[in-house]
Amino acid sequence: MVTAEQLIAENIAIWSSAIQTKSAAGRGKANKQVLYGIKKLRELILELAVRGLLVPQDPNDKPASELLKKISAEKAGLLKDGKIKKPKALPSIDDDEVPFGLPDGWVWTRIAEIAQVGPRNEASDDAQVSFVPMPLITTNYDGGHGQEIREWLEVKKGYTHFADGDFAIAKITPCFENSKATIFSDLKNGIGAGTTELHVARPYGEFVNRRYVLLYLKAPQFLLVGEGKMTGTAGQKRVPKDFFALNLLPFPPLAEQNRIVAKVNELMVLCNQLEQQKETNITTHQTLVQTLLEALTTASERDGFTAAWARIADHFDTLFTTVWSIDQLKQTILQLAVMGKLVPQDSSDETASALIEQIVVERDWLIKDEGLRTKASIEIDNSEEYVGRPNGWDYCRLGNLAKFIDYRGRTPKKIETGVPLITAKNVRFGFISRGPEEYISADDYEKWMTRGFPRVGDLLFTTEAPLGNVALVNIEEKFALAQRVICFQFHDPGISPFLRALIMSVLFQEQLADKATGMTATGIKSARLKEIPVPLPPLKEQKRIVAKVDELMALCDTLKTRLNNAQATQLKLADAMAYQTVR
Repeated sequence: MVTAEQLIAENIAIWSSAIQTKSAAGRGKANKQVLYGIKKLRELILELAVRGLLVPQDPNDKPASELLKKISAEKAGLLKDGKIKKPKALPSIDDDEVPFGLPDGWVWTRIAEIAQVGPRNEASDDAQVSFVPMPLITTNYDGGHGQEIREWLEVKKGYTHFADGDFAIAKITPCFENSKATIFSDLKNGIGAGTTELHVARPYGEFVNRRYVLLYLKAPQFLLVGEGKMTGTAGQKRVPKDFFALNLLPFPPLAEQNRIVAKVNELMVLCNQLEQQKETNITTHQTLVQTLLEALTTASERDGFTAAWARIADHFDTLFTTVWSIDQLKQTILQLAVMGKLVPQDSSDETASALIEQIVVERDWLIKDEGLRTKASIEIDNSEEYVGRPNGWDYCRLGNLAKFIDYRGRTPKKIETGVPLITAKNVRFGFISRGPEEYISADDYEKWMTRGFPRVGDLLFTTEAPLGNVALVNIEEKFALAQRVICFQFHDPGISPFLRALIMSVLFQEQLADKATGMTATGIKSARLKEIPVPLPPLKEQKRIVAKVDELMALCDTLKTRLNNAQATQLKLADAMAYQTVR
């Protein structure tokens, strides 16, 4: 018969290859590569442990029922000596209540049967004890609680009591998601006090291996059931004391508990080694990708650029194997585009200087005849040129290229249906999302939209929360603009697609960050935004650049879709292997 350990070893490639990509909290931050397979492997090890499938049973072991008799006798002695109060009678365990069958020698019990729940410490009010705050309760299997951060006077009211050897779980969100459980040890004078947001239990006598109980508290069987038992509202959910005390505990003979703990420790070390190796590989891979892509953007000569690209092309299939690496490639494409390195220059193109002159003529006409107020200073110092100046290129400040339609101030009243309202939440990095859908009345639309109407082909730009998202307007129906969104209505609409690529590039985003204000929510004022210099290629070259960017971005998206599909398959395979192993 193949053992669970053999199944784990034979399928180690599945566990190590299943990686889950979690989106970063903010744009510009790297997506997190979660070693999902190894996470599932750890969960599987704990699940096998509490089901009696991790180590073989020994018929010579004294059955767990004998342990319960000894625990009952210990409890009776403590009660007789007045050291504990008489516990409440525990409900019987019915056959339809047990979630799975147990091996010979095991019994179902409850934590409240083997331990005192919510114990008190026998200490005077001035006794020196360890204070352990919630952040030091770790989520790792070892269940440590770190070093106490200070000494604390024992407080009889308002704190949770514990002592060396007690075990506990956090009772507030996200206790199950992060599996915050611990065994207390090395406390000053053997006792401690801490946050009230803990459920604590103190075993009766030495008839249970505390490490076994800890792995049970971190096993999926306990966590999944417990998550559904939490009470309260979102963000303030708590684990009821009765669930901690009364949930079923699969209880092996003491000798088998010891063998299980030893085997779990051994396998967790292997998981740690596998995880460290995988994380090292991920870090090495990311460093290699960054180095090779930076060689493209920093190459000063055409020959150097060609050589840098050849190094990437030769190893493309091994370099771009993660969502993160593909995102880096996409950003490099944008950077090369706005540096004039993505397509060749054509000396017959009309220069950007001539294009800018035509734009300024249009701007001046709008200022004179239509009262346009958007303009910026003319002169641009060489030190402000942040992408160089390829042949035929020139610089112009953003405020001289477009009318700014800016609806800062109050927000119009929102209703269920009516004229669509586009807010900063709808303007994503490169596209407009129609969700969430919000509306204002037609009357409010007429009163609100007095500064101008966005047109198809204009750019929408978010000035705050988030700063720097940009998208081409592709909405043909009329819509209203909310605050924190500026519409760039370019005097030559043909430059919009290139400006979208420019604004999405790291080089322009760095200009925004440099001129932004605010601490928690950074933003940029229109006056500062107008003064940012914009590198412009000849109009024909802009069109060639945008066409090449669109082509390469489509290829990247195809690559990412395939990768996501393959990743999803790996995750399902890891889940399936876990399910198959515990059947």
